[in-house]
Amino acid sequence: MNQAAQTSVLVRASHMEEVPQLNQLITQSARELSKGFYTDQETEAAIEHVFGVDTALVKDGSYFTAEIDGRLAGCGGWSRRRTLYGGDQRPMGGAEFLDPQHDAARIRAFFIAPDAARRGVGTAIFNACKAAARAQGFAALELMATLPGVPFYKVLGFQKLEDVADTLPNGVTIRFERMRLELE
Repeated sequence: MNQAAQTSVLVRASHMEEVPQLNQLITQSARELSKGFYTDQETEAAIEHVFGVDTALVKDGSYFTAEIDGRLAGCGGWSRRRTLYGGDQRPMGGAEFLDPQHDAARIRAFFIAPDAARRGVGTAIFNACKAAARAQGFAALELMATLPGVPFYKVLGFQKLEDVADTLPNGVTIRFERMRLELE
């Protein structure tokens, strides 16, 4: 039996006291898993200005921590707030609540530990997010995908809406894809 088939991923709500560990995981994930998609300069600028935990999601109970064998393996969440991407250092959008009858819930800040990549962690987090968004009445999901995340989100059924270039405060431009998934 291969290792992926033996992997059991535990997904639970994140806690405020673990935010520093989650931000460390995000930094490690970005540096390792962005290779070939972003330059080192782009990755470091994104870590400084974009990639990080949005603690509003943790407080809302909609940000999740994934573990494999008791070890931190990934994080990610969903939101009923207008913010589409960005951590505490630079959230992009507004904090006001979305209307599930007209708006798509946001999928936010998925990052996987490099040693847990391709072991079902992202899918487990996504399934928790999708179920929670559905339970709140949302019929669609939107996200701002990092370039390394695009293939993962395509497999999940997301469709590209547009290419986005975000010029950060230090002048470095980061490329993303805004994507959407209609829920059945």
